[in-house]
Amino acid sequence: MAHIVVSTTIDATPSEVWSYVESIASHVDWMADAEEIRFLSDQTSGVGTKFECDTRIGPLTTTDVMEITAWEPGARMGVDHIGLVHGRGDFFLSDNGNGTTKFFWDEDISFPWFLGGPIGEFFGKPILTLVWKRNLSKLSEQVTSFLQDASMRAS
Repeated sequence: MAHIVVSTTIDATPSEVWSYVESIASHVDWMADAEEIRFLSDQTSGVGTKFECDTRIGPLTTTDVMEITAWEPGARMGVDHIGLVHGRGDFFLSDNGNGTTKFFWDEDISFPWFLGGPIGEFFGKPILTLVWKRNLSKLSEQVTSFLQDASMRAS
């Protein structure tokens, strides 16, 4: 199992960041490896939400099946990978106390045999770490831009 933890500081409060990431369908906008999300449940947010995510890293593609297992607005979103890729992941939002949020992405995943199993996990971990760090950088940029646009519209 590959254990990956990445984090970034976002220039927004946890509730502002949450208002952006709570839309699961929009994760394809900031996750370079997520190409499309299709909901398998009637609900599209909260614990019990199930969805498929078409995932691509270079030439490797898979459709991940996931279910939301934790939903704490402004604090945490947890997911179980229940398809060919197995594991669990969490987004944690922590208030830095100065109007910024520390955003942690903590994931444990196991690859299926056709993605190399444990060998694929070993070699994939540094690649996924790099991709997910870039994803968090893009998330930070998008949240900041979203808040600036909202502020300008309110003026």
